[in-house]
Amino acid sequence: MARDGHEFGAWLAAPAGTPRGAMLVLQEIFGVNEHIRGVADRYAAAGYLAIAPALFDRVQRQVELGYSPEDAQRGTGLRIQVPIEQALLDIGAALRVVRHAGKVGVVGYCWGGMLSWVCASALEVQAAVGYYTSRVWEQIERAPACPVLLHYGRNDTGIPLPEVEKLQARYPAAEVHLYDAGHGFACDARASFDAASAGLAWQRTLAFLHAKIG
Repeated sequence: MARDGHEFGAWLAAPAGTPRGAMLVLQEIFGVNEHIRGVADRYAAAGYLAIAPALFDRVQRQVELGYSPEDAQRGTGLRIQVPIEQALLDIGAALRVVRHAGKVGVVGYCWGGMLSWVCASALEVQAAVGYYTSRVWEQIERAPACPVLLHYGRNDTGIPLPEVEKLQARYPAAEVHLYDAGHGFACDARASFDAASAGLAWQRTLAFLHAKIG
Protein backbone atom coordinates (compact mmCIF):
# COMPACT_ATOMS: atom_id res chain seq x y z
CA MET A 1 0.00 0.00 0.00
CA ALA A 2 1.29 3.43 -0.95
CA ARG A 3 1.21 6.27 1.53
CA ASP A 4 -1.91 7.71 -0.11
CA GLY A 5 -3.81 4.47 0.54
CA HIS A 6 -3.55 3.00 -2.95
CA GLU A 7 -3.16 -0.77 -2.94
CA PHE A 8 -1.40 -2.38 -5.89
CA GLY A 9 0.12 -5.62 -7.06
CA ALA A 10 3.79 -6.52 -7.43
CA TRP A 11 5.94 -9.42 -8.57
CA LEU A 12 8.30 -10.52 -5.80
CA ALA A 13 11.26 -12.79 -6.54
CA ALA A 14 13.46 -14.04 -3.71
CA PRO A 15 17.00 -15.43 -3.98
CA ALA A 16 17.83 -18.95 -2.86
CA GLY A 17 20.04 -17.84 0.02
CA THR A 18 20.69 -14.71 2.04
CA PRO A 19 20.10 -11.66 -0.21
CA ARG A 20 23.10 -9.60 -1.15
CA GLY A 21 20.74 -6.61 -1.41
CA ALA A 22 17.45 -5.64 -3.02
CA MET A 23 16.41 -4.54 -6.50
CA LEU A 24 13.39 -2.51 -7.61
CA VAL A 25 12.50 -3.52 -11.18
CA LEU A 26 10.50 -0.84 -12.99
CA GLN A 27 8.31 -1.75 -15.93
CA GLU A 28 8.09 -0.45 -19.45
CA ILE A 29 4.75 0.78 -20.79
CA PHE A 30 3.73 -2.87 -21.27
CA GLY A 31 3.01 -3.57 -17.62
CA VAL A 32 4.50 -6.21 -15.35
CA ASN A 33 4.43 -8.70 -18.19
CA GLU A 34 6.38 -11.90 -18.70
CA HIS A 35 9.53 -10.01 -19.64
CA ILE A 36 9.54 -7.83 -16.52
CA ARG A 37 8.75 -10.80 -14.29
CA GLY A 38 11.62 -12.63 -15.94
CA VAL A 39 13.95 -9.70 -15.26
CA ALA A 40 12.99 -9.75 -11.58
CA ASP A 41 13.57 -13.51 -11.48
CA ARG A 42 16.99 -13.02 -13.05
CA TYR A 43 18.03 -10.53 -10.38
CA ALA A 44 16.81 -12.98 -7.75
CA ALA A 45 18.95 -15.69 -9.33
CA ALA A 46 21.88 -13.26 -9.06
CA GLY A 47 21.30 -12.99 -5.31
CA TYR A 48 19.00 -9.98 -4.92
CA LEU A 49 15.52 -9.75 -3.43
CA ALA A 50 13.68 -8.26 -6.41
CA ILE A 51 10.29 -6.61 -6.65
CA ALA A 52 8.46 -5.22 -9.70
CA PRO A 53 5.55 -2.96 -8.68
CA ALA A 54 2.53 -2.83 -10.99
CA LEU A 55 2.60 0.89 -11.69
CA PHE A 56 -0.44 0.81 -13.98
CA ASP A 57 -2.69 -0.47 -11.18
CA ARG A 58 -3.69 3.11 -10.45
CA VAL A 59 -5.38 3.19 -13.87
CA GLN A 60 -6.07 -0.45 -14.74
CA ARG A 61 -5.14 -3.58 -12.86
CA GLN A 62 -3.28 -6.63 -14.15
CA VAL A 63 -2.07 -4.97 -17.33
CA GLU A 64 0.11 -7.32 -19.33
CA LEU A 65 0.81 -6.24 -22.90
CA GLY A 66 2.87 -7.51 -25.80
CA TYR A 67 4.98 -5.44 -28.19
CA SER A 68 2.68 -4.83 -31.13
CA PRO A 69 1.99 -1.26 -32.29
CA GLU A 70 -1.49 -1.58 -30.81
CA ASP A 71 -0.08 -2.65 -27.45
CA ALA A 72 2.41 0.21 -27.55
CA GLN A 73 -0.40 2.67 -28.21
CA ARG A 74 -2.44 1.26 -25.34
CA GLY A 75 0.54 1.29 -23.03
CA THR A 76 1.30 4.91 -23.88
CA GLY A 77 -2.28 5.82 -23.06
CA LEU A 78 -1.94 4.19 -19.65
CA ARG A 79 1.46 5.72 -18.97
CA ILE A 80 0.28 9.29 -19.44
CA GLN A 81 -2.38 8.70 -16.79
CA VAL A 82 0.21 7.91 -14.12
CA PRO A 83 1.95 11.08 -12.89
CA ILE A 84 5.56 10.67 -11.81
CA GLU A 85 4.79 11.59 -8.21
CA GLN A 86 2.13 8.86 -7.98
CA ALA A 87 4.53 6.34 -9.48
CA LEU A 88 7.09 7.37 -6.86
CA LEU A 89 4.58 6.66 -4.09
CA ASP A 90 4.17 3.11 -5.38
CA ILE A 91 7.90 2.58 -5.94
CA GLY A 92 8.54 3.88 -2.43
CA ALA A 93 6.06 1.38 -1.02
CA ALA A 94 7.78 -1.43 -2.92
CA LEU A 95 11.11 -0.24 -1.54
CA ARG A 96 9.79 -0.53 2.00
CA VAL A 97 8.86 -4.17 1.33
CA VAL A 98 12.40 -5.18 0.37
CA ARG A 99 14.75 -2.80 2.16
CA HIS A 100 15.30 -5.29 4.99
CA ALA A 101 17.47 -7.20 2.48
CA GLY A 102 20.18 -4.52 2.66
CA LYS A 103 21.21 -1.83 0.20
CA VAL A 104 18.67 -1.16 -2.54
CA GLY A 105 19.19 -0.64 -6.25
CA VAL A 106 16.67 0.26 -8.90
CA VAL A 107 16.61 -0.75 -12.55
CA GLY A 108 14.11 0.43 -15.13
CA TYR A 109 13.38 -0.05 -18.80
CA CYS A 110 12.16 2.72 -21.14
CA TRP A 111 9.52 4.54 -19.03
CA GLY A 112 10.81 2.63 -16.03
CA GLY A 113 14.32 3.81 -16.87
CA MET A 114 13.19 7.40 -16.63
CA LEU A 115 11.58 6.57 -13.29
CA SER A 116 14.82 4.93 -12.19
CA TRP A 117 16.61 8.22 -12.91
CA VAL A 118 14.01 10.07 -10.83
CA CYS A 119 14.35 7.53 -8.02
CA ALA A 120 18.07 8.31 -7.85
CA SER A 121 17.20 11.76 -6.54
CA ALA A 122 13.85 11.16 -4.82
CA LEU A 123 14.21 7.86 -2.94
CA GLU A 124 16.76 6.25 -0.64
CA VAL A 125 18.39 3.94 -3.17
CA GLN A 126 22.09 3.23 -3.38
CA ALA A 127 22.34 2.62 -7.13
CA ALA A 128 20.20 3.30 -10.21
CA VAL A 129 20.30 1.62 -13.62
CA GLY A 130 18.38 2.63 -16.72
CA TYR A 131 17.95 0.78 -20.00
CA TYR A 132 16.97 2.94 -22.99
CA THR A 133 15.49 5.51 -20.65
CA SER A 134 12.77 7.46 -22.39
CA ARG A 135 12.45 11.22 -22.00
CA VAL A 136 15.06 11.33 -19.24
CA TRP A 137 16.15 14.71 -20.61
CA GLU A 138 12.84 16.10 -19.35
CA GLN A 139 14.03 15.23 -15.83
CA ILE A 140 17.56 16.55 -16.24
CA GLU A 141 17.12 18.99 -13.35
CA ARG A 142 16.75 16.07 -10.93
CA ALA A 143 20.36 15.53 -9.91
CA PRO A 144 21.00 11.94 -8.83
CA ALA A 145 22.08 11.36 -5.24
CA CYS A 146 23.51 7.91 -5.93
CA PRO A 147 25.65 6.29 -8.64
CA VAL A 148 23.87 5.90 -11.99
CA LEU A 149 24.42 3.51 -14.91
CA LEU A 150 22.64 4.05 -18.24
CA HIS A 151 22.44 1.80 -21.32
CA TYR A 152 21.42 3.18 -24.74
CA GLY A 153 21.21 1.82 -28.25
CA ARG A 154 22.87 3.93 -30.94
CA ASN A 155 20.09 2.99 -33.35
CA ASP A 156 17.24 3.90 -31.00
CA THR A 157 15.07 6.19 -33.11
CA GLY A 158 13.05 7.30 -30.07
CA ILE A 159 15.96 8.60 -28.01
CA PRO A 160 18.02 11.37 -29.62
CA LEU A 161 21.72 10.85 -28.97
CA PRO A 162 22.31 14.62 -28.59
CA GLU A 163 20.04 14.50 -25.53
CA VAL A 164 22.12 11.65 -24.11
CA GLU A 165 25.25 13.69 -24.73
CA LYS A 166 23.72 16.66 -22.87
CA LEU A 167 23.00 14.36 -19.94
CA GLN A 168 26.58 13.10 -19.95
CA ALA A 169 27.94 16.64 -20.08
CA ARG A 170 25.82 17.74 -17.15
CA TYR A 171 26.43 14.64 -15.02
CA PRO A 172 29.88 13.31 -15.97
CA ALA A 173 29.87 10.96 -12.98
CA ALA A 174 27.03 8.98 -14.53
CA GLU A 175 28.25 5.84 -16.31
CA VAL A 176 26.78 5.76 -19.82
CA HIS A 177 27.22 3.01 -22.40
CA LEU A 178 26.15 2.96 -26.05
CA TYR A 179 25.46 -0.24 -27.97
CA ASP A 180 25.07 -1.01 -31.67
CA ALA A 181 21.41 -1.81 -31.13
CA GLY A 182 17.95 -0.29 -31.14
CA HIS A 183 15.25 0.33 -28.56
CA GLY A 184 14.37 -2.66 -26.41
CA PHE A 185 17.61 -4.47 -27.21
CA ALA A 186 17.62 -6.29 -23.84
CA CYS A 187 14.17 -7.86 -24.28
CA ASP A 188 14.26 -11.25 -26.00
CA ALA A 189 10.52 -11.01 -26.76
CA ARG A 190 11.13 -8.13 -29.17
CA ALA A 191 12.29 -8.14 -32.76
CA SER A 192 14.88 -5.55 -31.70
CA PHE A 193 16.54 -7.94 -29.24
CA ASP A 194 20.32 -7.99 -29.60
CA ALA A 195 21.89 -10.84 -27.67
CA ALA A 196 25.43 -9.46 -27.72
CA SER A 197 24.41 -6.01 -26.48
CA ALA A 198 22.04 -7.46 -23.90
CA GLY A 199 24.72 -9.78 -22.57
CA LEU A 200 27.31 -7.03 -22.28
CA ALA A 201 24.82 -4.67 -20.60
CA TRP A 202 23.92 -7.39 -18.10
CA GLN A 203 27.59 -8.01 -17.26
CA ARG A 204 28.17 -4.29 -16.77
CA THR A 205 25.04 -3.96 -14.66
CA LEU A 206 26.02 -6.81 -12.35
CA ALA A 207 29.54 -5.43 -11.95
CA PHE A 208 28.05 -2.01 -11.14
CA LEU A 209 25.61 -3.46 -8.60
CA HIS A 210 28.27 -5.62 -6.97
CA ALA A 211 30.40 -2.52 -6.48
CA LYS A 212 27.59 -0.28 -5.18
CA ILE A 213 25.29 -2.70 -3.35
CA GLY A 214 27.09 -5.98 -2.79
